This record gives sequence, structure tokens and C-alpha cells, in this order.
Amino acid sequence: MQTVTRIQAIPVAAIPRLAKVSRTIALAGVVLPLLLIGLLKFTQIEVEALKPLISGTPWLAWLYPVLGEAGTSYLLGTVEIFTAILLIASAWSARAAVVGGGLAALTFLTTVSTMLVLPVWEAASGGFPWLNFLGTFLIKDVALFGVSLVILTQGIERLREPSLQTQGS
Repeated sequence: MQTVTRIQAIPVAAIPRLAKVSRTIALAGVVLPLLLIGLLKFTQIEVEALKPLISGTPWLAWLYPVLGEAGTSYLLGTVEIFTAILLIASAWSARAAVVGGGLAALTFLTTVSTMLVLPVWEAASGGFPWLNFLGTFLIKDVALFGVSLVILTQGIERLREPSLQTQGS
């Protein structure tokens, strides 16, 4: 009962501001990794770091024979940077939210899917549920996938708003 009273004590006017700040932080939480890791994809260090991840994932391994190791890394980096730019633009454009949210969701879904075939459990600690270094690196993408889906959904809702208003009149 006391919790309800405390929540009711929050001024109603503060809720939209909190929602805006929350969305901005969540958006930054997706944009920053995409942008910074996307830029990193253009370095030899990242080209090398991707080798076990891509070659060890059957649905991604085909990229190496087609694009080469550096080309694959550059393609991924380009998509990640482009996606980050779209997500930044999503604050002003519903279309950018839909395309950026969709691309980000696909990016993070792909990354999360690698956990199905890569060694992500710490054998020395007994395996599941103990994550190793790779597992701890990849598990965060579950949250990034979720935030990307929220951005995508909000973009779709914003695009549908005008059509819903014309249907009601």
C-alpha cells in the first residue's frame, strides 16, 4: 500500500519527461555500440577478432568466400554505422525508426544467434549457466535486440497514427 502512495506522489507532469529521458538513454545504449563497434570493423584488429565468430557460425561462414575477411568486416561495419545514423534520425523520422530499428534488430538477432553454435559456456566452472568471455560479450545483445524492437515498434506506431486518425473521421 505504501508503494502505491509513493508512486502516486510522482508528479504527473514528470512522467513524459522521464519517458523522454528513458528513450534517449535506451537509444544511446543501442547507437553507441553500433557506431563504435561499426567503426572498429574497419581495423585489422577487428577483422582478426571476427574470424572465429564468423567462421564458427554456419549461417555466416559463407560471407568469407564471397567477400573475404576484410570485406566481410567492412560490410558489417558499414551496416552498423548506417543503422546507428538511422537510429539517431529516428527521433525525428518514423521511417528512420522503422528501417533503423529493423536493421538493428536483425543485427542483434544475428549476433545472439551465434550463441547457439559458439562455445559460450565456461567449462572450468561446470558449463551452463556459467558464461565464458565470449558469452559475456554476446549476452548483452539480447537487451540491444529488445530495445531495437521497441524502436521499430514505436516507428510503426508513429507511421500508423495519421491513418488511424483519418479512419476515425
